Amino acid sequence: MGPSLYSPIAENSINLFILLGLGSSVGFFAGLCGVGGGFLMTPLLTMIGIPPTIAAASDSNQIVASPASGTYAHFRLGGVDFKMGLFLFAGGMAGSTLGVRIVESLKAEGHIDFIIRILYVVLLGIVGTYMMMEGLACLRKKPGSMEPEQPLKRSSYDRFLQVLPWPVRFGKSGITLSPILPLLAGCLVGVVAAILGVGGGFIMLPTMCYVLRMPMRVVVGTNLFQELLVCVNITVLQAAENQTVDLTLALTLLAGSTIGAQFGAKLGHRLNADYLKIIFASVVLIIMVKIFLELVIAPDLMLSLKGEQ
Repeated sequence: MGPSLYSPIAENSINLFILLGLGSSVGFFAGLCGVGGGFLMTPLLTMIGIPPTIAAASDSNQIVASPASGTYAHFRLGGVDFKMGLFLFAGGMAGSTLGVRIVESLKAEGHIDFIIRILYVVLLGIVGTYMMMEGLACLRKKPGSMEPEQPLKRSSYDRFLQVLPWPVRFGKSGITLSPILPLLAGCLVGVVAAILGVGGGFIMLPTMCYVLRMPMRVVVGTNLFQELLVCVNITVLQAAENQTVDLTLALTLLAGSTIGAQFGAKLGHRLNADYLKIIFASVVLIIMVKIFLELVIAPDLMLSLKGEQ
């Protein structure tokens, strides 16, 4: 059975090894794929008896640990572009701050969240399916089989990039890019992250791959770095609105996720970039299914919760 840990706010006793296992598993995926893991942790906590509101609030605090540990691990392996991460964070900070304000103003609109989640399911479905198909296609084809198509697509986009002003050299990523793109990308992802209560890494990662044209091995570590900074900003802003944080629960999950992220980062640097895309696409599609199930199941759960009060 193992030792139990009493959660004072949730008023529940949970097996310590289960909590550490959940934290380390989510941290492992964070280090491997470059996402915070909040989309996995919250539903897993509810499955072991933690009330949804307490699970979400406690998870929002411990979720900072996975990007922090993962960033450090990728930094040691040379996989973090700090200059790009700071530009993304600058946009993400403005976007997350705006997103929190939007959440406050939209709380009175009951159907707004439903519409946003519908659009979110569509977006994740498109991103996940595209990355999965591309990753599988790259593994099936020979190295030179994609050469005829690539120059045409890239040259058209490169001409667009050359029109943008103030080009900056990002040495770690090996690209020269206008800071306008990472600033806008960070802002949009920050808004989405604050509204939906997640880190937003699963949107930022494909954006960094396909819009910013960063190499995959640098993308994962850089995404964790900017997500860490954005999550800290969101956590501080949300702290004034939500006080249902169980520190005992959050610190236990933090310990597990910190260890797991180290192993995930090391494995990520050993895997082929196409395998990383497939793994990430699988995680994105899992998120899509999870949110879709919330749309279908949540109304009944909400009624049952109200009936218990």
